[in-house]
Amino acid sequence: MVRSIEGKNFSYFEAILQLRNISSTVLDFVYAEIDRGKIHIAKEVESKNGLDIYLADDNFTRALGRKLQEQFGGENKITSTLYSQKDGRDIYRITVLFRAVPFKKGDIVKYKGDDYEVKILGKDIMLQAVKDGKKVRLKCREMQQIKVKE
Repeated sequence: MVRSIEGKNFSYFEAILQLRNISSTVLDFVYAEIDRGKIHIAKEVESKNGLDIYLADDNFTRALGRKLQEQFGGENKITSTLYSQKDGRDIYRITVLFRAVPFKKGDIVKYKGDDYEVKILGKDIMLQAVKDGKKVRLKCREMQQIKVKE
């Protein structure tokens, strides 16, 4: 899976893809996308609830974060850190966090004490009340308010 980059060190990376609370399906998708894009993986570090993948292309990593959110729903957050300066220009490294939601489309969940069916997962989460059909649209950052029904 490790590929050399013309003129670059094997430990070179521009971005960190942080994957949290993900399934094996999400991980398979990530590796397939990395293979398809022929992107170099500098290293992988396991964390308590996920995996950090150090990638050699920041634009690819941003796009992959968006694809993950569209495909599986969840939180996608991008931050950047000043790494260095070269020829008077600031060089940044980015971190793309993807935190998967603990439910999937069609699941029944609790939100504000009522049962809802998950209708849409993506940038937003669409819930539909089981008892009256009322629809609620939430941002993924509000997903912690949604509880998986036991």
